[in-house]
Amino acid sequence: MERLWAPWRMQYIGGEQRPGCLFCRVIEHPDDPDAELVVWRTEGAIVMLNKFPYNPGHALVAPIKHTSTLEELDDDQGRDLFGALRRTLQVLRTTMKPDGFNAGANIGTAAGAGVPDHVHLHVVPRWNGDTNFMAVIDDVKIVNEALSQTAAKLTRAFAAT
Repeated sequence: MERLWAPWRMQYIGGEQRPGCLFCRVIEHPDDPDAELVVWRTEGAIVMLNKFPYNPGHALVAPIKHTSTLEELDDDQGRDLFGALRRTLQVLRTTMKPDGFNAGANIGTAAGAGVPDHVHLHVVPRWNGDTNFMAVIDDVKIVNEALSQTAAKLTRAFAAT
């Protein structure tokens, strides 16, 4: 039997997440350890990598405003959020060259929101054939690039565009 080790996943699986809102923490405290995953900030939105990604480049796009639903954003805040989503798609498309994307929001705990009090959008780059035997047979997903490498690459790409 072959073993794959991913001990950092226990923080997610075991519920050992830090208290408070992840997005507010990195917005208000750029020196927070999780802020190293922030790849772009605007006046109205933040883009950061998912610490527990489905694929390399799995980004989270959140408004600066702390709110649990999209409908609580005013028109300017909604434009900021969806402008950041568009820019994220552009940067991921040119930098990582995916064949497609899954993009959307899990609003509320029942919908699978991991941070239910601060609405955010997920952007998951997808490649043709990115479902392999590991995911199908063993319920294991292999992410083939270190999070810090992806963060550095995307931070440079956001700054350059």
